[in-house]
Amino acid sequence: MDEGALVPILIPLGFFAMIFGIFYIRNRERMAMIERGMDPRLNLPQPHTNLRWGLLLIGCGLGLLLAYITDVTLMHREGEDNPAIYFSLIAIFGGLGLFISYWVDMKYLEKKK
Repeated sequence: MDEGALVPILIPLGFFAMIFGIFYIRNRERMAMIERGMDPRLNLPQPHTNLRWGLLLIGCGLGLLLAYITDVTLMHREGEDNPAIYFSLIAIFGGLGLFISYWVDMKYLEKKK
C-alpha cells in the first residue's frame, strides 16, 4: 500500500483525536474540581494571558522578519542557508516580547494597588 494514501486519512483522525482529548481532559478536570468542592469558574485564565501570547508572537514574527532581511542582504551566499540566525533572532525577540509582557503586567499591578 502506498504511504501517500494514508496521509489524508491519518491527519484528520489525528486532529479529531487531539481536539477530543483536549475537551475530554478539560471536562475530567472540571468534574474532579466539583467533586472536591472547588468552583471550576475560579480556574479561568488570567486577563493578561492574551497580551503575553500576543507579544510573544509579535516578537517571534519580528525576529523572523529581521533574520530574513539579514540573511538576504548581509549574509547571503549562493546555495548556503543560515538557520542559526533564524533560531537565534526568533528566540531573542520572543524573549523580548515576554519581557515586555512582564513589564506591562507589573505596571498594571502597581497602578491597581
